[in-house]
Amino acid sequence: MDRLDNTIRPYAWGSTTAIPRLLGTEPTGEPQAEMWMGAHAGAPSRTGRGTLVELIDAAPEKELGPESVARFGPRLPFLLKLLAAGSPLSLQVHPDLAQAQAGYADEERRGVPVTAPHRNYRDANHKPELVCALTEFDGLCGFRDPLRAAALLDGLGVDSLKPYVDLLHAQPEEAALREVLTAVLTADPEEMARTVAETAAACDRLGGDYAPYAGIAHHYPGDPGVIAAMLLNHVRLQPGEALFLGAGVPHAYLDGLAVEIMANSDNVLRCGLTPKHVDVPELLRIVRFESRDPGVLRPEAGPDGEEVYETPIDEFRLSRYVLPASGAVHDLTLPTPQILLCTAGSVRAGEHELTPGTSVFVPAGEKAEVAGTGTLFRATVIA
Repeated sequence: MDRLDNTIRPYAWGSTTAIPRLLGTEPTGEPQAEMWMGAHAGAPSRTGRGTLVELIDAAPEKELGPESVARFGPRLPFLLKLLAAGSPLSLQVHPDLAQAQAGYADEERRGVPVTAPHRNYRDANHKPELVCALTEFDGLCGFRDPLRAAALLDGLGVDSLKPYVDLLHAQPEEAALREVLTAVLTADPEEMARTVAETAAACDRLGGDYAPYAGIAHHYPGDPGVIAAMLLNHVRLQPGEALFLGAGVPHAYLDGLAVEIMANSDNVLRCGLTPKHVDVPELLRIVRFESRDPGVLRPEAGPDGEEVYETPIDEFRLSRYVLPASGAVHDLTLPTPQILLCTAGSVRAGEHELTPGTSVFVPAGEKAEVAGTGTLFRATVIA
């Protein structure tokens, strides 16, 4: 197995302290938002044999196993991350696989440069995600029931929100959510900025259920995404709890440290809370306008102490081992590729001593024995 040297991405929303605290390093004063573990072309993990991209390109079946290559092609189909949000990320959705393939083909046909800021589809893959909290972790996930969203907006006492309240009361669910999100994102920018300012002041004054939206408005003054965010469920994960974000589900991460795993894709359509491009017509085509429970996941016990976060897709499988101080050896050998990430304590994986924030890549079929006292996340695929 190969110890990984991973890139930390300095996105502006990142915490300046959470990842350094986990790694036991000094903060630099700059945001450290995500640490990437995998073979994403933008920041592949490095090993003593070269980057993970180079290793896989040179011998895909040896590194990934024939089952994974047959199912997903000669590439690692997932990207594992440490994600440290110090301020809200953009409100966003991801396409399903058919939408991603069609959208990518269309933009290629029209000659839209893949690096263009207005490009929606950077690749032809979908991007389901699973985020698992390491600390308390705040996020938004899926639409509220329209009547609950109407009550939240109405409680602010902001006159310019009343048309949205009326729409949420008057329409069937799908039409209500679609019409309100469309109205919010296409409103006159100056009028919307005034509405957001009044909304932010009311959220500050009322606190309680409104406190998360006051914080969002502080980071994104005047952004229509502040109002769009109030249509969504607010959820606070406790350590070890997780959320699965499927296609078409609007979501945003607000604050906290987590392990995140996703299909290896860059396809994001934004709804707000961002200075980046928002393609409203394409967004409205992708969003699933249905209310839903956020669906907080807790791991299910498996054999040999493995705790599995069950999801409905095959590009990734995330599980956790909380290893006691018994000295027992756990055999994690699989016919599929694995990344093992330590998040607490000290875990020996083969010849590597893993401390919080360190990780190894285990090629398919390679012996993978671990022991120690701590927490180990295992990322693999279902081939």
